[in-house]
Parts: sequence; C-alpha cells; structure tokens
Amino acid sequence: MKVVLADYGAGNLRSVCSAFARAGCEPVVSADPEEVREASLAVIAGVGHAGAALAGLEAARLDEALRVRVEEARPLIGICVGMQLLFEDSEEGGRGLRFLRGPVTRLEARRVPHMGWNQLRMHGDLQILDGLDGEDVYFAHSYAARPVEQLARAEVDHDGPVVAAVERGALAGVQFHPERSAAAGARLLQNVLAWSRSA
Repeated sequence: MKVVLADYGAGNLRSVCSAFARAGCEPVVSADPEEVREASLAVIAGVGHAGAALAGLEAARLDEALRVRVEEARPLIGICVGMQLLFEDSEEGGRGLRFLRGPVTRLEARRVPHMGWNQLRMHGDLQILDGLDGEDVYFAHSYAARPVEQLARAEVDHDGPVVAAVERGALAGVQFHPERSAAAGARLLQNVLAWSRSA
C-alpha cells in the first residue's frame, strides 16, 4: 500500500516516515497534490505552529487534495498538529481544515506545554487504538482539540481530560507522537495501516 505524508515544508516528517517504514510499509513524503489525493493512506504529521502548517498545505494546494480524500471517504490521519488541523478553528493558528467540528484551544493546566508520557483511556471503539487502552504514549503540545460531535475518542488526564485521539470512519487523528512512543507507538502505526486497508 502507498502511504504518503503531506509535505507542507516543515515539521518532523522524516521521523514519522521512518516510524511508518518500521511498521511495514514504504512511505513517501510528497508535496504533489495528486500523489496525496490518490494514496492508499494520507498522513498530516506535524509539530510547531498550526497556522504555519495550514499555510504550507495551502501553498502546495494540498488542502484541496485532502478535502477530496475526506469527501471520498479515503483514509486520512492527522498526527499532533496534524490532528488539530482536522478541526474548525484554533486559538493558536486561526482556521483549520474543518473536517471535524469543534475548536482547538490552549490547554488549561498548571504545566503547559504538556510534555512526556501519559496513559490512554478509550471512549468508544477506536480501531487505530486496538490493544492500546491503558498504554502510555508520548505528548508534546500546548493546544488540544475539543470535539463537539460524537466521535470515538481517547483521552488522557492533564489537570483534566485532554483528547488524545479521534476516529470517524476513514478519518482519524492522534495528539501524541507515535514515533516517540516506543512499542505503543509502533502498535498504533500497525493498527493505522490495518485500519486504512479496511476503511
């Protein structure tokens, strides 16, 4: 299967690409809208500023390619900032891609950014998190999505609940970093590949 990471000109794309390769596929990083649109699985992986990431997607016309994927129910996953971009608006970066309803807001916690390991708690049946309920995964973020629609999701506790993953049909996102989450991250990416084949 062809896994394509949308290249918006920044972020940790190479490390995520390497993690997908270890999970058993041959991923590529591409700024070609057609390649992103037609891949078996498209990935928005990012760190840093949400507004800059969206601007990079728009400059390469990848936002429209991703929109077509969502309309055609073709598998798409966002990782970290990539998950935040799936939502409507962000306190950090303005408008998102608006594939899912709800804002992205700054964490209300004593420690911001939220950095380090935290334990997943699942709410609903998430295929991408199969076997990972209760597992520790690695976070590094200051903003988080607040979905306003019913989604299968996972949360962690960081001075209150923080949404860590969402899944709806062929669209999914994880706030944590699978490439830094050791065995749990490797399991997630294997699950993502299986999920994308069945979506």
